[in-house]
Amino acid sequence: MEIHVYDTYVKAKDGHTMHFDVFTGVKDDKKAIEYAKQWLNSIGEGDATVTSKECNFCHSQSAPPNVTDAINKDGYFIYKMEGCG
Repeated sequence: MEIHVYDTYVKAKDGHTMHFDVFTGVKDDKKAIEYAKQWLNSIGEGDATVTSKECNFCHSQSAPPNVTDAINKDGYFIYKMEGCG
């Protein structure tokens, strides 16, 4: 499966920066932002600002099975990098 990667940086409640990628099966900027907001809400950071400024398309690539499974189930996969605890 080819996935689309959206590089995302948002400010957490305590002021630190959270860096993560949103992986989607469809190249759709609005959907990627929606998925980022869903995930942030699920971890208690629902008030974080997420727009096309914070979440933007980076590249497309092939995905390993665990990522493909998550995208098929939920529509997206979050790849946590910096500050995501």
